[in-house]
Amino acid sequence: MTEIQLVLTNPTGLHARPASQFVQTAARFKSKVQIVAGDKRADGKSILNVMTLGLKKGAAFTVSADGEDEAECLAALQALVEGNFGEG
Repeated sequence: MTEIQLVLTNPTGLHARPASQFVQTAARFKSKVQIVAGDKRADGKSILNVMTLGLKKGAAFTVSADGEDEAECLAALQALVEGNFGEG
C-alpha cells in the first residue's frame, strides 16, 4: 500500500464534478483507493462516499492505493488534484 498527502486548491473543493472526476480516474485502476480526511474515511471509487467527505478548498487529505498499479493510480489522482480538476 502506498499513500500520498494532498491539499485541495480548486476554488469549489470536492463538489459533484471534481468528485466525479476523482472517482472516474480511480476506477481506471485495479488498486483499491481510500481517502482519509480527519476522522472520515471514504472509498475512492464511490461517488457517494467521496462527496460525503464534504472537502472544501484548503482541505488536506490522504489518498492511499493498494494493488498492482498503486503507483500509477496515485500519480494520476495527484495530477488531477494538483491540476485543480481542470478548473480555473
